[in-house]
Amino acid sequence: MTTELTIRKAHLDDLDAVEAIEWSVFDSDQLSRASLRRYMSVPSTAMVVAQERADITGYALVGFRKGSKIGRLYSIAVDKARAGRGVGRALLDASETAAHERGCTRFALEVRADNPRAIALYEKNGYEMLGREDEWYEDGGAALRFEKKLVD
Repeated sequence: MTTELTIRKAHLDDLDAVEAIEWSVFDSDQLSRASLRRYMSVPSTAMVVAQERADITGYALVGFRKGSKIGRLYSIAVDKARAGRGVGRALLDASETAAHERGCTRFALEVRADNPRAIALYEKNGYEMLGREDEWYEDGGAALRFEKKLVD
């Protein structure tokens, strides 16, 4: 990981960069600009960004449901030029921390079954695969469901 990496809460000033990452990383199921803007400010979500110097290099979006002790990683994306340098791991750690701070005891996510790099990240960080959902994504791709118990 680069020493200049900072993980912080997303601000509306980050919207252009987050949208650009979203659309360059994902081939389908992209979040719209309006959705990204909304997620940056609603209390039912937490969005963090990775910043290296002046550049936003990734983001993570966590969703919370009232009355639930399960936080859900809704989306995580790292600029392709920064992949493999610890940015995803740092965003995942910050997402888990945000869930823990909201009183969540578990953290859940879905990942494309054809994304071995992301699957390896989750498995390496203590996530257990709970199942598979066929045709989960709008392009018909399957998802693997993972979950992790958050430590007190």
